[in-house]
Amino acid sequence: EGGKIFGSGSRTPISITLLIKHPDNSDKAKVYYHDIGDYLSQKEKLDIIANFKSINKIDWKKLKPNEHGDWINKRNDVFDTFIEVNPDKKFNHKAISYFIINGPGILSSRDVWVYNYSKRKLDDNISKMLGFYNEQVKSYENLNSNDKKDITKIIDNNPTKISWTRSLKKDLSNKKKHNKNVQSYRIGNYRPFCRQNLYYDKSLIESPGLNIQYFPEKNSVNRIISIPGIGGTKDFSCLITDSVTDYQVMFNNQCFPLYYYEEKEQVQGSLFDAASESKYIRRDGVSDFIWERAKKQYGKSVTKEDIFYYVYGILHSPDYRETFANDLKKILPRIPLVDKPKDFKAFSDAGRKLAELHINYESVEAYNGVEVQMPEDKLKMDAYEFYSVTKLRFPKKDQKETIVYNSRIKINNIPEKAYQYVVNGKSAIEWIMDRYQVKVDKKSGIKNDPNDWSKEVENPRYILDLLLSLINVSVQTVDIVNELPKLKFE
Repeated sequence: EGGKIFGSGSRTPISITLLIKHPDNSDKAKVYYHDIGDYLSQKEKLDIIANFKSINKIDWKKLKPNEHGDWINKRNDVFDTFIEVNPDKKFNHKAISYFIINGPGILSSRDVWVYNYSKRKLDDNISKMLGFYNEQVKSYENLNSNDKKDITKIIDNNPTKISWTRSLKKDLSNKKKHNKNVQSYRIGNYRPFCRQNLYYDKSLIESPGLNIQYFPEKNSVNRIISIPGIGGTKDFSCLITDSVTDYQVMFNNQCFPLYYYEEKEQVQGSLFDAASESKYIRRDGVSDFIWERAKKQYGKSVTKEDIFYYVYGILHSPDYRETFANDLKKILPRIPLVDKPKDFKAFSDAGRKLAELHINYESVEAYNGVEVQMPEDKLKMDAYEFYSVTKLRFPKKDQKETIVYNSRIKINNIPEKAYQYVVNGKSAIEWIMDRYQVKVDKKSGIKNDPNDWSKEVENPRYILDLLLSLINVSVQTVDIVNELPKLKFE
């Protein structure tokens, strides 16, 4: 009597929460909880609730929050005993953490304008938008002072010409014009295993993060581990890349680099630094603190690279992910140093193998046993047309052993194991199916066609070969993960 029942939404795991007011009508209350089950339809949830008929027939669990304010899905106290991956303050060289620097990926706030499979079309889009923006600046300059008070009433919001953001509006109010920079074209990681051409310039990137310090030049050598930011709902995963990375490669990702770079004129470099041909000095992203700890525990031969790949290896551990699933949704990872040197080496070696697979995924050979079904007379058609895609699909929702590539090509005998490799809530294979399709943005009218990438890299089979490679990458990843040392946490 006096209780209220709260049910979770239809797309999330279902629970019922009962709030009972204290009899003396004070602010005190007791909270009870009942977990019905995961991933039910709305009707199934409502039927279960209706069948209880009375809240008195529900098997309630009394809830009490822990010190972190968690009522359900509580964190594991053991997690707090591990070493944080992120420093308390960026560039703190004395940080008691695995890394001395981390930051978010690229948040452009205008993806359809600054990303495209075609570099030519991207260049056209950038020219069009910057030209229109500069026209707006010129119009703004010609206004009298009274008309300049509120630029939101002045600017043209036509989405086919421009995409406004806070920083671009600020530039307009400062009468700052932008010219196209040919040095700003990069290859960027837009989503897992999806590379696109990117216009990486602060004029059109709303929040560039620290990527410019990870990759200050096109030929900058580096590797970064992307992990989800705080507050995600998907199971934890991570991905390593070797070029600038978007904010949603993982959910609101945080990037941890092997290296970062500083301009020489901004730091006091050593004589060795000054002798370098590059105008940038490369610094280690892994902290001296964790390096000294690892050398003391595992031997003086341990390098910072070994530690970097150890992190990537242990973040793939099923034991680690399952034990600390709740913690990994609420705070950034904390990672233990395993007891035995042989286990440290095993995780580090596995992390290195995984890194090579996940970075060089395009060059991995096709998985042996997968069958590509296509007509024998394919040479009668233009190769680019023959291998072109519109949208990859399964014959039926649950028939994942086959992918319909296009009206001419099918891929058969895909092993079930390949779908076990999941990144950012989706299998690597299904990321390819999702991203490598022709899309037209409704607002801007901009077309993004993955077949353009095939033409620009001069490989009509690029998307097909990519899919075949990712099947093998996925299977090999699952095999490496299954061979990781077992972890027990007390």
